[in-house]
Amino acid sequence: MDVHDVPIDLERFRTTPLATDPFDHLIVPGFIRPEATAAINADFPAIDRPGSFPVSELTYGPQFRALLDALYAPEMTQAFADKFALDLGRRPIMVTVRGQAQAKDGRIHTDSKTKVITVLIYMNPSWEASGGRLRLLRSPDSLDNPVVEVPPEEGTLLAFRNGPTAWHGHERHVGQRRSIQLNWVTDEGVVQREQTRHRFSARMKRLFASA
Repeated sequence: MDVHDVPIDLERFRTTPLATDPFDHLIVPGFIRPEATAAINADFPAIDRPGSFPVSELTYGPQFRALLDALYAPEMTQAFADKFALDLGRRPIMVTVRGQAQAKDGRIHTDSKTKVITVLIYMNPSWEASGGRLRLLRSPDSLDNPVVEVPPEEGTLLAFRNGPTAWHGHERHVGQRRSIQLNWVTDEGVVQREQTRHRFSARMKRLFASA
């Protein structure tokens, strides 16, 4: 397959330096190739409720499937292993998708200890809102004075090494906010537990929405 048939630009990722302040991270605008974004957005799952959804609970088109295939590919794992100097070969991958944000989203937090690397890929054609821009922080005390702020614009990737001081959050936003979250996690049991939890939550949301 020609490299340009793949919707992600791993070479752009490889040539982006790893930043270390406030913790190991990198931001890659254009990680999803610009010529692929319209088709992927057209095939993005229709999500009208807040929360994270496992891909097994969603319906989507072939171009979104092609993106998932690229994210699960060994080349993706190797590129991230090289960038973060980690052995990810035996670390399972977990992918969830968000389509809507609610008022309580964005509270300052660190990710679960079971997540080794967190990757966020944004799929919003433009972002004019002041809220919803993820901020990397030095402490859990305030969203003010972030080290980095990332608008969730389509094709942009943010990746960071998880840890006890990997604080992040965003200002309040209610409405559409499309993102794909990928994590390398400690073991397969984490994937099973998290997917079961998200699947149950997704089904409950559907049940209450139809009541």
